[in-house]
Amino acid sequence: MPFRDLAGHRHVLDLTARAAARGSLPPSLIFAGPDGVGKRLAAISLAQFFNCLSPSAGDAESAPDACGHCTVCRRVARAVHADVLMIEPGDSGSIKVDQVRGAIERSAYRPFEGRRRVVIVDEADAMEAPAQNALLKTLEEPPAASTFVLVTARPDLLLPTVRSRCQRVRFAPLRPADIAQVLIRDHGFAEHDAHAAAALADGSLARALEGDTDVYVEAREAAVAMLGTVAHASNPVQRLAAARALGRDKVDRDELSRRLRLVSSVLRDLGVLQARAEDRTLAHGDLKPALQRLLPAFEGDRAVRAFSAVEQALDALDRNASPKIVADWLVFQV
Repeated sequence: MPFRDLAGHRHVLDLTARAAARGSLPPSLIFAGPDGVGKRLAAISLAQFFNCLSPSAGDAESAPDACGHCTVCRRVARAVHADVLMIEPGDSGSIKVDQVRGAIERSAYRPFEGRRRVVIVDEADAMEAPAQNALLKTLEEPPAASTFVLVTARPDLLLPTVRSRCQRVRFAPLRPADIAQVLIRDHGFAEHDAHAAAALADGSLARALEGDTDVYVEAREAAVAMLGTVAHASNPVQRLAAARALGRDKVDRDELSRRLRLVSSVLRDLGVLQARAEDRTLAHGDLKPALQRLLPAFEGDRAVRAFSAVEQALDALDRNASPKIVADWLVFQV
């Protein structure tokens, strides 16, 4: 898909596209960042842009981009373009030296049908040491019409000599709103389910897709219910009711941790609303009306204190504290 269809990373993608259009993009690159944030897709988008039959020139508002519809763009997306080589771990879980040597040999020739050959090494940290060493000279002096993109979530596992020959492009975790948008657009998620999954994905689209959406939805509902109960609680009985809303009597340590992380995420959104920031920065944009009803009870420093208390509760769970005791303690601090 073209750059414009990728979730998040707008600044990084725009800079990459403009540099590619000017001819100033280094020919040896490392796309580094957490798992599941779109690094591999960005490398494929770059290959499309280099070879697209009808690329857009871009302007002050938008960066140059591939069309995404021509025969070349479609073939690159299907991984059947002769000038786009994908190297990835085999059955052994590693990338062997013969795979790398084969790509180096092919990259030495002029592109067969496009303008530029692009070699993408996915999970590049899986390259065995001989494979990395075989790549060194090519990374230092790539063929004139070739670009090498090493995609990795663990760049420090690459040899220092490999890292020193490549320009690193850093990909940050995705915002929950961006993940939710992709889940709705490309994977058929209902809006409510998408936001619940995105809030617990730690910035990774892949993690959001791997999880149990029903569990995420139930956990988010419990987190919001707890905050709604504790918001105006004036006595211990009401506070303990908030602990029960959080699930103190029916969830294990892992599930309580999941719910506390969602409480933390909702409190962050309350801070976003207090600051009158843009709605696209909300992790739970679909819950904005409910969040606005909570906001008066958490104005001032209360949201900050509550956020700190949740972090302490999570630390206590990590130290093997009783989930029931943690839940009861928390509702008297929020």
